[in-house]
Amino acid sequence: MYASKSFLAVIPARGGSKRLPRKNILDLAGKPLIGWSIEAAKKSKYIDEIVVSSDDEEILNIAQKYDVISLKRTDSLATDTAPTFDVVKDVIRRVKEYDYIILLQPTSPLRDAVDIDNAIEYLIQKKADSVVSVCEMEHSPLWSNTLPQNKDMRGFLKDEVLNKRSQDIEQYYRLNGAIYIANVRNLMEEESFFLKENIYAYVMEQNHSIDIDTELDFDIATLLLSKV
Repeated sequence: MYASKSFLAVIPARGGSKRLPRKNILDLAGKPLIGWSIEAAKKSKYIDEIVVSSDDEEILNIAQKYDVISLKRTDSLATDTAPTFDVVKDVIRRVKEYDYIILLQPTSPLRDAVDIDNAIEYLIQKKADSVVSVCEMEHSPLWSNTLPQNKDMRGFLKDEVLNKRSQDIEQYYRLNGAIYIANVRNLMEEESFFLKENIYAYVMEQNHSIDIDTELDFDIATLLLSKV
């Protein structure tokens, strides 16, 4: 608990993955990928309970070894198209009541307990109903555009961007997928962590913001962890 508020961490982990097969249980620096998020949640000063939701028995067994709650989800919640909110809602309906839900995706292994606790403290400080983690973009989106089939670059950059140095362009931020926190009541009403009001960005360092979706992402995370 923190500031008399209770916090439930939900770690959703499907068994399947198209781009990187079985990624949630791949060995990353000596432990399964999902283990990094479970350990970060367990080291948090404020998280009251941790739930791993999965369709996969091997993932659920790993969760049990870490001594956290493991919930088997239905097949309808295990597809590529199943919304994350539906998975979280399923968890909420099966456990006791908490004030806030913290969604910790297992694909963010470099997000640690300090990040989680700082985000919780920030949430309370801002009196927010929701906080979502972001990081600075590596490259400004103003340097990007779509391309026609013939790759013609006329009009690729807007006039206000031409001849500008990157350091002279406004800083942009991106979702890093590491931490989502929402008041349970608002979350259930709006069916999203992205509430319409009273939502704030929690800014994280880029080196804690890797989101593993491909083999390259996995290799980068392995390299970063080797330097810790």
